[in-house]
Amino acid sequence: MDEFIEKAARTILGSQLTIALTGAGISVESGIPDFRSKGGLWDRFDPEEYASIYAFQDDPEKVWRMLKEMEQIVDNARPNTAHTGLAELEKMGLLKSVLTQNVDNLHQEAGSQDVIEYHGNSKSFTCLWCNKKYDYEDKRGEYPPRCECGNILKPDVIFFGESIPPLAMVRSSQLASTCQALLIIGTSAVVSPFNILPRQAKQVGATIIEINLEKTVLTDSITDIFLQGKATEQISQVVSAVKALQSA
Repeated sequence: MDEFIEKAARTILGSQLTIALTGAGISVESGIPDFRSKGGLWDRFDPEEYASIYAFQDDPEKVWRMLKEMEQIVDNARPNTAHTGLAELEKMGLLKSVLTQNVDNLHQEAGSQDVIEYHGNSKSFTCLWCNKKYDYEDKRGEYPPRCECGNILKPDVIFFGESIPPLAMVRSSQLASTCQALLIIGTSAVVSPFNILPRQAKQVGATIIEINLEKTVLTDSITDIFLQGKATEQISQVVSAVKALQSA
């Protein structure tokens, strides 16, 4: 068993409260490219022009040109072994909650029950004019999807210019301030206010386990255990190590 994998597994087993922070990197292996990377969505669609709440209010039909592409990418994605591994840790009673920046619903599809979504979820819609809500399946393939009142629906993702849901902010801050172990997976955690959470956890003495392809600003500053590599491989190894140690 790899020394760092074993160390991470022992940390999780010894922790009374473990949480995970996830970002785009955990879903890349499910076929969802990082929007910020080269060739990503923001390469082709200027976020200010297509991804702000003001742009949507001004011209929702135009914004749906970008949303249609995003929706089709997400719709084809399926949970990978990193998602299912976290769900398994939760089922074993070893992971309290997943705090995610992703809007793809893959944690829930993998079986995670306690998911805090910082940036909303693309699998439901709301009418900004009459507040009626719709499930994604109700409007599948309809571009742009319309409310029964006639207005174009907005997906329940947080656009630039919108606030992070207050409940997500409060719960995540409470968890980060009381956890004993923190998994950081597929994110450099530089986007505010998500970037506050790792340091909150560190301040209360939590062990920081980071899983990323490359080093981040966190690696040499607050990370205790750095597992470099694909999220699918690293999480699978950690879950296997946890089981091996439990049965030893």
